[in-house]
Amino acid sequence: MSKMIIHTDAAPQAIGSYSQAVRVGSQVYLSGQIGLDPGTMELRSTIDEQIVQVLENLRAVCQAASGSLADIVKLNVYLTDLIHFSKVNEQMSLYFPQPFPARAAIGVASLPRGALVEMDAIMCLPS
Repeated sequence: MSKMIIHTDAAPQAIGSYSQAVRVGSQVYLSGQIGLDPGTMELRSTIDEQIVQVLENLRAVCQAASGSLADIVKLNVYLTDLIHFSKVNEQMSLYFPQPFPARAAIGVASLPRGALVEMDAIMCLPS
């Protein structure tokens, strides 16, 4: 099965040797997104702004792969402080339709560029 690299200028450029997403068949594997503004490549300052930017970045990559956030089946959330998990839940309820994707929330010591939150995902598209 061949793989297709997904890229969009509506999400931050990869910081390193990886792709924004890779499609294999009907599955799309989205790389981790942090709260970088794709236009300036600057990190949003607050946790609330970062969560929203991460979700906007994921949405842009989903759209570039001809999908949407509704097609995400698995979401991983990485937080430097799990006290912010309720804020993630709040924003997820605004961005994701029900039924919500499966999800893991992981507390981490640090994230790239000093980010407070990162999310990656797996999306399944109709065949």
